[in-house]
Amino acid sequence: MGAEAVSASKAPASTAPSAALRPFLSGDTPALASIARESIFALTGEDYDEDQQEAWAGFAEDEAGLAARLSAALTLVATRDGEPCGFIALADNKMIDLLYVHPEMAGEGIGALLCDAIEKLATARGATSLTVDASDTALGFFQKRGYVGKSRNTVQRSGVWLGTTTMEKLLSAGDAPLH
Repeated sequence: MGAEAVSASKAPASTAPSAALRPFLSGDTPALASIARESIFALTGEDYDEDQQEAWAGFAEDEAGLAARLSAALTLVATRDGEPCGFIALADNKMIDLLYVHPEMAGEGIGALLCDAIEKLATARGATSLTVDASDTALGFFQKRGYVGKSRNTVQRSGVWLGTTTMEKLLSAGDAPLH
């Protein structure tokens, strides 16, 4: 599943410090695994039951596998005060594979910052569209960003079924940074 635990709420007007972006480093894996687990359990309870959350969060228990997955993708890490607070992974320059924001910072614009950056990078690398298998929790977030539902899916994790929606956004050359 991709981009599962991003809150769909709008960023509040606050004085919260902005986040910085940087590339993924293998040493980030424990912190990013923790962010993913905490996001799943704190943000998805209205859409998924406890068994589904447990099954879903299982991917983050295998930190070696997670590190390999993040290393194989274009992965950006959002930080505040030097500490990871969210991350996004773009697989094959065409699919948002993972997007998670620490639940204490959900709704503060970190997910949007990560998506903006990855969409611009994908466009600059020649992508004309991006897809995501969005959780029910993240549907509104992606719809507000211009992603359109293409198909409803059920995926099995540790013997438990979870619903997702494959979404797509067409990218334009105007999304890419100027050279």
